[in-house]
Amino acid sequence: MSVGPADVAGRVKGTVRADIRELAAYPVAHAEGCIKLDAMECPYELPETVRDEIARAVRDLPLNRYPSADLSGLEAAVKTAFGVPDAADVLFGNGSDELIHLMVQACCNPGDAVLSPWPSFVYFDMAARFDHARFVGVPLTADLSLDLPAMLAAIREHQPKLVFLATPNNPTGGLWSPEDVNAIIQAAPGLVVIDEAYQPFADYTFMPRVLDAPNVVVMRTVSKIGLAGLRFGYLAGHPAWIAELNKVRPPYNLNVLTQATLLAVLRHKAVLDEQAARLRADREPLAAALAQLPGVRVFPSAANFILARFSGKLDGNTVHLALKARKILIRNFSNAHPLLANCLRISVGAPAENAALLAALQEILSA
Repeated sequence: MSVGPADVAGRVKGTVRADIRELAAYPVAHAEGCIKLDAMECPYELPETVRDEIARAVRDLPLNRYPSADLSGLEAAVKTAFGVPDAADVLFGNGSDELIHLMVQACCNPGDAVLSPWPSFVYFDMAARFDHARFVGVPLTADLSLDLPAMLAAIREHQPKLVFLATPNNPTGGLWSPEDVNAIIQAAPGLVVIDEAYQPFADYTFMPRVLDAPNVVVMRTVSKIGLAGLRFGYLAGHPAWIAELNKVRPPYNLNVLTQATLLAVLRHKAVLDEQAARLRADREPLAAALAQLPGVRVFPSAANFILARFSGKLDGNTVHLALKARKILIRNFSNAHPLLANCLRISVGAPAENAALLAALQEILSA
């Protein structure tokens, strides 16, 4: 007996939540043979000496055993490498995406509010929806700055269990002022999560002050500094917060390969810092060159990407498709939010990649 598509479709419709069926999966483009400027990855590979050290570290791992429950060595290495205060605790996740889920699961009953400036990292919204919370996005201003009065009003109205503040913000690149962040922390009745995924490319971090307020944690990832393939994120905060959040962490969520590789790489933290510095140095020349193109507006960025709005002769959708045809991948936000109309997000690449992008754009816009 064979099962027809209609039989399966009926079971899916009757089983999968309606709101999930209406969603689209998170898009990941096929990138083989392309210049990849769409995912804010570091374009530089680790030096051969570091890769050799990683190979030695993972060669004899007992892959037939679950990871050890003792993460004290990794915790100490992460705290030292990334400036986490001694009195803070850390929680590790399979990327920051998992940490976002854990916080929503731990803090929110069905219908509780999760709040963020908007547009921002799309997974704040997605995790809230997946975990039965209610997402509230507070629109940025027309120039994509934080609207503090609107944020404070939304906090008073919705009393969110969680407030996510991505700073620098993705996809806009903006860095919220310390004064605005402090005002939100003081107003928020629940936990404020400061997402510093792009902090290595900015001149500010909240990490030294993570213990100064009773309702703050700082979330980071190593994905943007050359280790995207590891899928490793960490959360730093008061031990009381970390203890509660750790209760919903899946067992063995950090595999032995990730642990061993990270320990090996962190002994060469200077390599990661140097790569981040190269991207910071290349960001402003790329932004200036983009701003000189006809009909292009570049928004200020403190991250490893640039948001640009295309207008006039060619809109964002057309430019995106034209670049894709030339095997140059960037991220199209033209239809993602009204504030992002005709906006494309461009990761800072290696110099040759940036040059190829600019040459292609000049050809496209002058055709």
